[in-house]
Amino acid sequence: MKVNIHAAKTNLSKLVAGLEEDGGEVLLCRAGTPVARITPAGRSKKRKGNLLKGEIWMSDDFDTPDGSAFGIKK
Repeated sequence: MKVNIHAAKTNLSKLVAGLEEDGGEVLLCRAGTPVARITPAGRSKKRKGNLLKGEIWMSDDFDTPDGSAFGIKK
């Protein structure tokens, strides 16, 4: 669907609602020439947690303020 930029600004919420329902795309035009495209973002996949559980460990002294855990001498 081609839409003039002024009309898109006036009806942005309606255009977005239409994209949510039907998908597709909206071409924003200036003087009849397409200059931008609005498309649905798509649904993000649900992330799975604890994929590396038991694979990663942290040293008990990882946050020593003097840097001795890294061999830094003051």
